[in-house]
Amino acid sequence: MATITKRGDTYRIRCSLGYDSQGKQVIRSTTWKPAPGMTAKQAEKELNRFAVLFEEKCKSGGGDPHITFEKLAEKWFSEYAKSHLKAKTYHEYRGMTARTYAALGHIKVDKLRPRHFREFFAQLAEPGMNQLNGKALAPKTVWNYYSFCSSVLSWAVKSELIDRNPCTAAAPKKPASHIVCLDDEQARQFLEALEKEPLEDRVFFTLALLTGYRRGELLGLEWPDVDFEAGVITVRRTSQYTNDRGIYTDTPKTASSARSTKISPALVELLRSYKVAQATARLERGDLWASEWTDHPRLFTALNGTPMQPNLPGKRLHKILERAGLPQVTLHSLRHTNASLLITGGVDVRTVAARLGHSQTSTTLNIYAETIKNAEAAAAQALDDILLKKA
Repeated sequence: MATITKRGDTYRIRCSLGYDSQGKQVIRSTTWKPAPGMTAKQAEKELNRFAVLFEEKCKSGGGDPHITFEKLAEKWFSEYAKSHLKAKTYHEYRGMTARTYAALGHIKVDKLRPRHFREFFAQLAEPGMNQLNGKALAPKTVWNYYSFCSSVLSWAVKSELIDRNPCTAAAPKKPASHIVCLDDEQARQFLEALEKEPLEDRVFFTLALLTGYRRGELLGLEWPDVDFEAGVITVRRTSQYTNDRGIYTDTPKTASSARSTKISPALVELLRSYKVAQATARLERGDLWASEWTDHPRLFTALNGTPMQPNLPGKRLHKILERAGLPQVTLHSLRHTNASLLITGGVDVRTVAARLGHSQTSTTLNIYAETIKNAEAAAAQALDDILLKKA
């Protein structure tokens, strides 16, 4: 049974959980303070109720604020992250444990303070932390470490292990979104350059530019997702990669990411030509085509019909841009280019957000704030030119 002692107007509740392997008694404790205005009888009743609940929680394996951060994080990985996070995010957070545990893993959760996290994040931003180039970790990487730590502790709050998340008060400055994309003339030059490239690359990068699909969405496309008659492509899955799992199929990033996109007649015809070419190549390869993908034909594959390696499009894009004399941008920059051209072309933000698969319009507004600002300035100038133009 829990024991209760009083010190001033605060009560300490202690619960014994037996003895550990070294013969040391395991004690869990917490404090309780009556709310202002409570009568002595009300306080006694509420104190006893609180003590009983605390004892039940301790004996059921929960409510241990003295657990170390490392043990808590491992508990979070097994009980929450594995079933709630995307595999890619789970893998990325797993990769952060070595540095995080070395700095914070030994500290008991109830002893963690914002300063512990401020010091850790500051350390990550020091030169030499990036083992590949000897520089500091990128601000985005530091922010990802914050997201990992904060996610673990937010779960601890919901599990009633702690009252508040000390990590949130130490949040590093969130890196500003810097949009890099092609302008309208460069985009036209890019499409012209693609006409000289192999058909597969021409189709892949034309789709990337004209639909704004993410890499995983493009690599996850299968021929049944393309409605040639309606001129519509539907995103139903993504193709992802982690070191431990290799290439695997996953659901779209969010519910809004599972979407249908209207495409132009010219793109429909390009896809028709590509489908015929792929079917011909498949017949030529015969038994070399992986049998497990016969009923699930991806648009973009390796030579044996299995899903394309996710790093391959980026390498091909680099060479295409180099040959065309265009700025070196990433595959994701083609998504930004798509959105920026739509916004500057006068398409409303709600429609752009739906095409991009953003779950909230605010996401689109935040990412493309500068583009929207420039488009509004251009619109204002155009109106001035029309209405205030001197005769």
